[in-house]
Amino acid sequence: MNSRPGFDRYGNAYEANLGASWEVDVFGGLRRGREAALAEYQASEAGAAATGLTVAAQTADIYISIRGLQTRLDVARRQMLTQQELLSKVNLLYGKGLTAELQVRQAEGALAQVRASVPALESGLDAAMNALDVMLGSPPGTHRAELADLGAIPVAPQITDAGTPGDLLRRRPDLIASERRLAASNARIGVAIAEYYPKLSLSGLIGSATSVSGGNLFSSGASQATGVLGLRWRLFDFGRINAQIDLAKGQDAELLAAYRLAVLRATEDVENAFSTLVKREEQASVLAQGVDSLGRARDASFAAYQKGVVSLIEVLQADENLLRASDAQAQAQTESARAAVTAFKALGGGWQASGTDAVATR
Repeated sequence: MNSRPGFDRYGNAYEANLGASWEVDVFGGLRRGREAALAEYQASEAGAAATGLTVAAQTADIYISIRGLQTRLDVARRQMLTQQELLSKVNLLYGKGLTAELQVRQAEGALAQVRASVPALESGLDAAMNALDVMLGSPPGTHRAELADLGAIPVAPQITDAGTPGDLLRRRPDLIASERRLAASNARIGVAIAEYYPKLSLSGLIGSATSVSGGNLFSSGASQATGVLGLRWRLFDFGRINAQIDLAKGQDAELLAAYRLAVLRATEDVENAFSTLVKREEQASVLAQGVDSLGRARDASFAAYQKGVVSLIEVLQADENLLRASDAQAQAQTESARAAVTAFKALGGGWQASGTDAVATR
């Protein structure tokens, strides 16, 4: 006699469902939230651009400093050769009994003064080259061979089609970031206000199920579909909503004040940068004229000294004046180029040199 039931005691159950939920943006809360998120993203992009501009400006500033120190070193070394030639001639005259020992010692002292200026300039040049390597993410000394040859102090390209002062300020990435953060805070006020109103949501479920052993889920069994309309309303939480709105408005007022301060500081940066640029260029132009005049004066004094018309003191003074003026001219050209970099940074950067400006040098 068989006591087992006449059906399979084991089976499998299968179920597949597809669900979705939508919140109906009746009162604009989701839209304002999207605006806030987009503005924050744009502020982050502008912040990254501001960082890149700062790095580029610092790199250019260090490179200009390197070229300026090389120019000053070249001036000092050329002056050393001039002083050595003068000392040789004085020694020759002293050997023939045509000049006093005093003039020999004066020439030696003038040569020592020029030599003393070289180590300090070389030390500054080494430090600037190391700083450039670090700025470029390289170990110190990486680019020393590439920059070993004397290079002229660069000249910044002219700014053309710049637009109005307001247009120039709007190009600054820090102002763009500040303005976008302000826009995001303003949008968050709308998000907070939308909490006064009910939230409507629609949920749906579509699926199929079977519990037949070895059955096909999609050809047998039962199908199911449901739909739910939901309502959420913070009807008894208006006090907290008021506090959230006040908080959003306070943050918006704070960011508005920060934006106004950023605009004022940007205006100050531009004014200072262009004032410095104009004055440095004027200084470099005046010193260039002075160096030309002092060079001719030095040649004239040396010629007069050879003829016995003037003493060696006049020649040494002419050499010292020429050295100081040449060194000051190199420093003025360096500071003028650095001021141009500061001006470009103050205007937000982004200009490219034309074919002739790209290789222009002083």
